[in-house]
Amino acid sequence: MATVSYPYKRIPVLPQVVAAFISGLTIFFAIILVWTLGYQLLYAGRIFPGVSVAGVDLSGMTPSDAAVKLNEALAFSTTGKILFRDGDKAWIASPAELGMVFDPSSSAVTAYKLGRSGGLFSALSGQIRAGGAGVSVPPVIVFDERIAYHYLSQISTQINQPLMEASLKLEGTNVITQPGQVGRELKIDATLVYLAAQLQTFSDGEVPLVVQEIQPQLLDVSAQAEAARQILSQPLTLAIPNAAAGDVGPFIYNPEVLSNLVVAQRVEEGDQQVIKVLLNPRGLKDLLTPVKSQVDRLPADAKFIFNDQTGQLDVMEDSRVGRALDIDASIKAINEAVARGEHAASLVVNEAQPRVPATATGQELGITQLIWEETSYFYGSSAERIQNIEAAARQYHGLLVAPGETFSMGEHLGDVSLDNGFAEALIIYGGRTIKGVGGGVCQVSTTLFRAAFNAGFPIVERTPHAYRVSYYEQSPSGGVDPRLAGLDATVYFPLVDFKFTNDSPHWLLMETYMGSGSLTWKFYSTSDGRSVTYDTSGPTNIVTAPEPLFEENPELGKNEMKQVDWAANGADVNVTRTVWKNGAVYFQDTVTTHYEPWQAICQYGPDSKNPERLADEKNLCRGPSG
Repeated sequence: MATVSYPYKRIPVLPQVVAAFISGLTIFFAIILVWTLGYQLLYAGRIFPGVSVAGVDLSGMTPSDAAVKLNEALAFSTTGKILFRDGDKAWIASPAELGMVFDPSSSAVTAYKLGRSGGLFSALSGQIRAGGAGVSVPPVIVFDERIAYHYLSQISTQINQPLMEASLKLEGTNVITQPGQVGRELKIDATLVYLAAQLQTFSDGEVPLVVQEIQPQLLDVSAQAEAARQILSQPLTLAIPNAAAGDVGPFIYNPEVLSNLVVAQRVEEGDQQVIKVLLNPRGLKDLLTPVKSQVDRLPADAKFIFNDQTGQLDVMEDSRVGRALDIDASIKAINEAVARGEHAASLVVNEAQPRVPATATGQELGITQLIWEETSYFYGSSAERIQNIEAAARQYHGLLVAPGETFSMGEHLGDVSLDNGFAEALIIYGGRTIKGVGGGVCQVSTTLFRAAFNAGFPIVERTPHAYRVSYYEQSPSGGVDPRLAGLDATVYFPLVDFKFTNDSPHWLLMETYMGSGSLTWKFYSTSDGRSVTYDTSGPTNIVTAPEPLFEENPELGKNEMKQVDWAANGADVNVTRTVWKNGAVYFQDTVTTHYEPWQAICQYGPDSKNPERLADEKNLCRGPSG
């Protein structure tokens, strides 16, 4: 049997697989297309299955039917309940009362558009989701926030309260307190955000009220009130420390005074601020200012008398420690005592030691001898003038002047008043010689000026009198010594002063002594070899005194007359001083004086005839006596 063989032919497989895949894919898409078109045709004009609004199934319904169904099924705007709560207060309102209106037509249209918007694939995705798990479309509502704002504003009147700090006040000595209050404010705009979100859920619920609270810094002042009552329970006593006999104080302030000073004040305590009851620092300062004027005193050197027999210093008056009230430190000390519940406090006083204690010796101070004494005379002075000379001179008896110190007479004179032992006598004031307290003090300043002048000390400040006064040119015999013209000095502190400088290396001790019609001023120190000579021009450029002035005085009787000012010729005087030391010129200076011509003035009573003749008869208003 013969074998027939056929040639082998390979058929390609891959093209067949690809062709089959493409055919299958084409058939799949064709089926999908047919299904989609059919699905679209089936639900043309109707809502896709699985679509609901607020739980109401609208599958297969036309928008108009769906709107009717929603309007019937959803009455949330009128039947729903929205709860607001603040502590134990609660408010319930329907959505409609809060400005919400449900729009069923727009909600149905929104449901209808699901699966039909956003492009082919987006639309198909929506249809598939709805057909699968279902899709709930949010209801369309209209929310008028103005209505809700008004509703919440009414609630806010019951919630809002102003911030109040606790207060403490006094009515007399009664302490009255007012507790603090937390500030609260309903933030309506923030609450509206939560309300809108709740209304969108179409379900009952509680909307949180957004309330802002501000805590007062001082909520309770009961402790401070008790502290204030403690302060006012007794008087407050203030005293200077280590008070001695004769010292001022104590100063006692009763509760009625303290009640005007009690305050509650924030103070730093560590890194915190706390409220403490204390006495108002400003009020305490006003209280302590007059106390300071009583407490303060300058340190005073000991006063001595030089014993001419022993050559030693005898203590006349002990030294005195100076002190100055420190008001700020005292205020702090007072409030610290008050905070401890105490009713007494020590004032803070700064002390200043005197320059010369009573234990100092003449050898230590360089006071070993009398270096000069000066005497002026005032025969014929009135008793009042003599009283004033003695009262003023007493202030300088035993005083010390340090080496290099410029001594001010005015600073040591004190208050020239009737209370300090001075009397009314004639003074020069305002271009007239009138009666005034202290007339005659210039006898003391003139004596000191001449003592410093003749002892060879530099003169720093000196003012002459307006006109020549006979008292300042009297000789020991009572006559006039022309060499004393131009060597007077007046003091009217603080406007006019007399000053000189102790330019020696030793302390200077001054002593004053009253005689019968005289005042002697002594300088004790140690001589450094100086001496004084001087030349005077004497009165020059003499200007005759004006004619007397006669003026009526209703206080005088008929033909009664008194002289109230005395005539003096005007003049210029130059005194040149040479101070020598150990035979050589130490320094020279010139004292220049100008005296005004001065008019005599006589006063007479009403109805007096011919005052000039009356003056002659009474030997008044004559020309200058010398």
